[in-house]
Amino acid sequence: MLNRPERRVLAALLTVSAVLALGACESGSDTGGAAPGAGAASGPAIVAPGRPGEPARRVSPEEAARLMPDERPNGSDYRYVQMMIEHHRQALTMTALAPQRAASPQVKAVAARIAAAQGPEIGAMQGWLKSNGGPRPTAGHDHHGMPGMATEAQLAELRAARGKAFDTLFLKLMIIHHQGAVTMASEALGQGNNVLVEEMANDVIAQQTAEINRMRAL
Repeated sequence: MLNRPERRVLAALLTVSAVLALGACESGSDTGGAAPGAGAASGPAIVAPGRPGEPARRVSPEEAARLMPDERPNGSDYRYVQMMIEHHRQALTMTALAPQRAASPQVKAVAARIAAAQGPEIGAMQGWLKSNGGPRPTAGHDHHGMPGMATEAQLAELRAARGKAFDTLFLKLMIIHHQGAVTMASEALGQGNNVLVEEMANDVIAQQTAEINRMRAL
């Protein structure tokens, strides 16, 4: 059974092979190099790469379609996207407090950068859900129990803080929040099946790890 990287390579190679085969077929038709109707019943031949140590082989378009990896979203994909939307929304709630409460220009800049990134990410995840049949039940998964989520008491304390006290608490809570998002994204990479969700999870890991390092440096 192919692992995920091998499935990605196979899908890419099959796609390229199909395009090349189709181009060759059209070229032959233009030049009259093929007899009328030749190959019309079976369509262009596609070269499927073999496993390591195995030769490539020609397959029909129908067989090539069967060889393409199944990347339909599973329960883990839906759970990750739905919970990450809520996770990001709390981050936006926290960053919205910074302009009027933070003392440090650097903290205000970090908050603005987080808001600018996570707002569009919420939109992308909502779009993914819409394209894949809408939200699914996530029984047993309390949004407030997600990794890194601030409690209502912590949010109340953040809203009441001003100046340096706000800066310190904001950075503390947001670092924990980002660490939780990285944990969730890592779990999605191990348990999910959809390539678009995998890409979104990789983006979260890359962006929020970099932001954790920036916040720790303040």
